[in-house]
This record gives sequence, structure tokens and C-alpha cells, in this order.
Amino acid sequence: MATSHAAATADRKYSVIPPALFNACFALLVINLSYFPVAYVQGMWIWEASGLGIPTDFVNVWAAGKLVLDGHPALAYDWDIQKQVELALLGQDFPGYFAWHYPPPFLFIAALLAMLPYAAAFIGWMVASIIPYVFVMRGIIGRPFGWMFALAFPMVFNNTLVGQNGFLTAALIGGTLYLLPVRPILAGVCLGFLTYKPQYGLLFPLVLIAAAQWRAFISAGVTTVVLAAMSWLAFGTESWQAFFHWLPTFSQAFLTEGKATWWKLQSIFSLVRYFGGSESLAWGFQWVLTAAVGTVLVLMWRSRVPYTLKAAALAVGTLLTTPYLFMYDMMVLAIPVAFLVRIGLRNGFLAYEMPAFACALVLFLTFTFTGYPVGFLINLIVAGLILRRAGSWWRREPVPALAPAGA
Repeated sequence: MATSHAAATADRKYSVIPPALFNACFALLVINLSYFPVAYVQGMWIWEASGLGIPTDFVNVWAAGKLVLDGHPALAYDWDIQKQVELALLGQDFPGYFAWHYPPPFLFIAALLAMLPYAAAFIGWMVASIIPYVFVMRGIIGRPFGWMFALAFPMVFNNTLVGQNGFLTAALIGGTLYLLPVRPILAGVCLGFLTYKPQYGLLFPLVLIAAAQWRAFISAGVTTVVLAAMSWLAFGTESWQAFFHWLPTFSQAFLTEGKATWWKLQSIFSLVRYFGGSESLAWGFQWVLTAAVGTVLVLMWRSRVPYTLKAAALAVGTLLTTPYLFMYDMMVLAIPVAFLVRIGLRNGFLAYEMPAFACALVLFLTFTFTGYPVGFLINLIVAGLILRRAGSWWRREPVPALAPAGA
């Protein structure tokens, strides 16, 4: 009887949300929910007080959709034509380009948004994309606190400010990992939709093969083919030809010439370039890290490590293995952190986890206010927490099957 009482007391202790975590999330939630209505009214978000559009990332989505609606989807990939549409919309010039570089299936969303006035499309895209992300986060954390945590994540501010697709990317990666043990076919569908950002597709096939998740693997492949076929029928062969034609130009501009400036990218590749390293040196670091992460993930997914940690490791691994990682893409980091929070609320947080989360938050704020490229360090912090939780997984007996998500 005493043992049962002690166990119940321990369960209640671990189920309590640490006050520091709750208070930090509440403060960030208030900031995220209150800033944008005020900023819109004050002319600091979407439109300036003068009525001119604020040059920011979402303009390329609306402009690409406008070209689709005008019957010229392939021209969305032409940087100069795309910019002319953007200038006409915003009413003012801006340096450089907001270029469209996504595969043709994403033109469906762009065209749908371009049917709306610009401000309505901007706000509508943020609302529509954040909904699945919030539901996925609630499912991963497994309790109502997940709603608050999802909306409080620091990158919610950065992603909403520029109207980017970080919510959608996080929702698809999180949905894939959340559904994989129980709904593998639906998980594969989520993964197939993730091909709108192909740089995140390197690790998933390796892990699915290692874990013998053939239904998810086939489902993802079928979804990818169907999406490609639909976009080919809707937008023609020219759109795919334009995508592949302009892809080397985009790579040259961003990964060789640093047109986006190196501090905006958060990969080890960009960090080496930021500190003056050559392109070949940066690629060397990136490929070594990619190979190391891929090897670790394959071994981990074939071990008896709890599924929550496998999923968290794969999510943060997708961020570590791509050289093209803007800060808004760091929305994906909410997924592995959510898995860690789930474990902490179930089993208790380790002594150093709350300080590590606080350090990551400080680094997020450092980027927001100073522009220093600290995203790679944040990813390393989260990856370190996951590996520490996993323990000596390489010594354990391999097992091909997945455990339930709550295991």
C-alpha cells in the first residue's frame, strides 16, 4: 500500500509542469499573440503606415500565385519577372530578390493564396498553416500544455513576421513522426507532402528502410508521384523545366556567393562561410556532419531506444544535415523539443534540461535582436539532450520494430 502511495506521489510530481517552463511559455505566448495585431495597426507588419507593402518573404508566394492565375506558372521561376510582379504589388523597390524556388506542386498553394488580397492572403496563410502545427504539437506533448507550448515557441514570432512556411514544415515532419507507429500510411502521406522542401528528404528514406517501415516508405513514394503528376497536368512540363533550370542559379547565389548573407543561414556550412572559410571547407564540414548524423540515426532506429527519442533525433537531424537552413526553418526544432518535454512530463526532467532549454531560448533571442547565426548551436544543444537521454543505445540489442509513441 505504501509503495502504491509513493508511486502515485511520484507520478503527480512528474506530471506537474515546471514553473520556469510554464512561465517562460506564458510570456512568449503573450508576446506572440499580442505583437502582430498591434504591429499591423501601427504599420510595422505587412503594410507600412504610408500604405506601401513591406518587402518580406511572403511576397514571393503571392507573386508566384499571381503568375499562375495569369496563365504563366513557369515564369514564377524567372527572378526578374517575379520581381516585377512583387514591385507592382508592394509599390516600392527593394534590394536583391525574393525568388520562387519551390517545386511546382507548391504552386497550388501559391495560386490559392493569390486569389485573396495580399494582406488577407498573408494572414490567412499564417492561420491556415499554424493550425496543423498546433494540433501536432498537442498530440506529441500529450496534454493541454501542448497548445501553449506550440504557440509560445520562439520561432513562431520570426516565421509569422515574414510570412514563411515554417509552420507547414514543422507540421509535416511532426505529423510524420507522430503517426508513424500507429498510422504508417498516413505518416507516409505527410512525408510525401514534405517534398515541397526536398532538402529535408535525405534522412527519412534511410530511417524508414532501417526500421523496415515499408508501408510508410511506399505511401510517401506514391504521394510524391501523385503530387508531381497533378502539378504536371495543372502547370505543364514548362514549370518543371523552369524549376530545374533555375535551381543551379539559386544554389550558386545562396550557397556559393552568399547572396542571402551568411548570418541568415543556420547550418554548419553557413557558419564556416560566416567566419571566412572557403566553400570547399564548408562542404567538407557539412558532408562529414551529414554522414555522421545519418549513421547515428540508422543505428539508433534499429536499437531499443524508446520511439520518442528516435523521433526527436530524426527531427533535429533534418536540421543538421541541410546546408540551406534559414532561421524560420528552425520551427522544425519545436518537434524534437516537444518530444523531450513529453518525456520530461512523464518521467521527470533531468537536472540540466531546464538550464539547457533556457540557454537555447537566449540564443534564439540573440538571433532575433542581433542577427548572429546561432541556430547551429541551438540544434547541437537539443541533439545533445536527446543523445544523453538515449544513453548507451549502441550497446543494446537491435530491434527492427517500432515501439508505441508513448513508450
